[in-house]
Amino acid sequence: MIVQMIASGTGGGYENLGVGRDSMGLVAQALRFPIRFSSGNGILFRGLLISPSHSFVELDDDSIHMRLGWAFSARIPRRLVARAGPGKPPRIPLTAGAHGWNGRWLVNGAPDGIVAIELTKPVRAFVAGFPVRLRHLAVSLEDPDAFLAALGAPASE
Repeated sequence: MIVQMIASGTGGGYENLGVGRDSMGLVAQALRFPIRFSSGNGILFRGLLISPSHSFVELDDDSIHMRLGWAFSARIPRRLVARAGPGKPPRIPLTAGAHGWNGRWLVNGAPDGIVAIELTKPVRAFVAGFPVRLRHLAVSLEDPDAFLAALGAPASE
């Protein structure tokens, strides 16, 4: 088993979750990828009680668990991922948070590092505790290329 440890803390980074891969190439334990926050949004989100330590995408063999503090959460079965790759930055440059309609959601703390995940069928997600449909997720990550590699998707267009 290979254990990956990357510094965590205020600057962001992976948490040590005993991460590794077994001999079959499957994720032995969950990999956690922090959501990227710009410095200004990091302060704003902390004021809204949305902690960067509770804002992440976690990947295991069966699912993708996405969380933006209390503001957004979703658990996506990996078998429903139709496509994943680099996403486009938001049209409105200063936007941050959880925004969406009709199954398409942007969850971000920064305008860059966006990963887009398209699903074969909708799943249930929660925005501020209210259920919503999710069929396309765009999320800002500290290390989008590492997430896409772990998911088995191309890292660049």
